[in-house]
Amino acid sequence: MKLSEELIWRGFSAETTIKNPEDLDTRASKKFYWGADPSADSLTIGNLAALMMCACFVRHGYEPYLLVGGATGQIGDPKENGERDLKTLDEVAHNKACLKEQISRVINADNVTMVDNYDWFKDINYLSFLREVGKSFSMTQLLDRQFVKNRIGEGGSGISYAEFSYTLIQGYDFLHLYRTYGIDLQLCGADQTGNCTSGIHMIKRLEGATADLWSTPLIIDPVTGRKFGKSEGNAVWLAATDNGSGNFTSVFDFYQFWLNQPDESVEYLIKIYTTLEKSEIEDILARHNAAKEQRIAQKALAKGVTEVVHGQEKTKAVIRLSEALFAPEGLSRLNNSDLEDFATILPSVKQGTDVVDALIDLGFAESKKKAREFISGGAISLNGEKLTAEGALPAGVLKKGKNKFAIVL
Repeated sequence: MKLSEELIWRGFSAETTIKNPEDLDTRASKKFYWGADPSADSLTIGNLAALMMCACFVRHGYEPYLLVGGATGQIGDPKENGERDLKTLDEVAHNKACLKEQISRVINADNVTMVDNYDWFKDINYLSFLREVGKSFSMTQLLDRQFVKNRIGEGGSGISYAEFSYTLIQGYDFLHLYRTYGIDLQLCGADQTGNCTSGIHMIKRLEGATADLWSTPLIIDPVTGRKFGKSEGNAVWLAATDNGSGNFTSVFDFYQFWLNQPDESVEYLIKIYTTLEKSEIEDILARHNAAKEQRIAQKALAKGVTEVVHGQEKTKAVIRLSEALFAPEGLSRLNNSDLEDFATILPSVKQGTDVVDALIDLGFAESKKKAREFISGGAISLNGEKLTAEGALPAGVLKKGKNKFAIVL
């Protein structure tokens, strides 16, 4: 399958300046860039969809340049409904480091180049920027942007000069990367096409050259209609452990999220979030539709996307853990080696810890009183057996309610 065909088949096709998608197959320059601002210390599965599109380009011979916005992250991409809170410089630096690690893991390519726009913006003279970049844009052009209209129109919250200027800063990124590396293609989510066209405009105006953008649609939950991203309050994070902000999703919860997708969503999602080939997906979906109770497609989706984000070893462990937790008598077959593996993907406490203290340490209860209420109410179990009294915990799998688990080791 050619790149143009795969992009369309997987659903990685929204607004673009490329009139004929097949031009991507024979494009002379096979370099692209994609960027993310360090507004949090983890990306989400919304960002992951764009990274999976990038990976598709890489598989077809394109050279990736991945930008983490140390400069743009200090301003913040304008929202539709109000100003962003400014991050401290320390927060930006911390978030940048976390995002670079996640991006490198997903785009597992030998020739990936990581760049940071702070490296070229830190020395730019303000007057020089206004003379070169500011003079190449008309106010009319910027005021036509939808987010600006929303913010300054009737009932709008207004917009600061800093956020109003964001599109010029991002546009200059494209210009700089064109000049420095010869990059003439930017990949993005559909919500970033306006900012991307700023770069295309600069390259045409200041270099007399042509550049393009290719965007992917925002990922919308087919059942709820909500997009996958942190702004919706339903974020599934790529970080598996807490980097300091609480923005993380354990490998177990990450796997379970995909495993619990409804049939209406799974065909759409498996094309986007896995690297399975078309023939493999068609076979999976055929077997799934013949026996939906077996959830074949959901299992393939959960396995595929967890491998991309967390690697094969942790994926094998989380599959074994899920089978043990939800299969009859599965917990009775676990040994110490199993528990050691599971402790890499679930929170853990040392055996011998009093169950009340363990529930507090794990965040399963906010006080000893509440922990005792959970125990007396039958909400706590160890290895499938309800705990009815306080005491030291032996090794095993501790469970609270239906879906909170921890390893005692």
